[in-house]
Amino acid sequence: MRYSRQIKSISYLKANAADVLRELEEQRKPLIITQNGEAKAVLQDVASYEETQETLALLKILALGSQQVERGEVTPVSEVAKRLRSKATAA
Repeated sequence: MRYSRQIKSISYLKANAADVLRELEEQRKPLIITQNGEAKAVLQDVASYEETQETLALLKILALGSQQVERGEVTPVSEVAKRLRSKATAA
């Protein structure tokens, strides 16, 4: 994704806040806000933010799982299946 078209100054944001929010929702592309010529913030629509957070959560789960495998903290599938069967018959 090219961000060069998604860079606006803070003064532009102040003057066009409603339009900026509408464009964020329609385009679903982040907007970089600058102040005194330096990037200071990134704005994005709520749906994109939520998707990003869900993706990060899944990546964290995968990383934790990989760490557990590396440490040998695993349970064989046959044992897990046996536990599930015994719980199903007990219910």
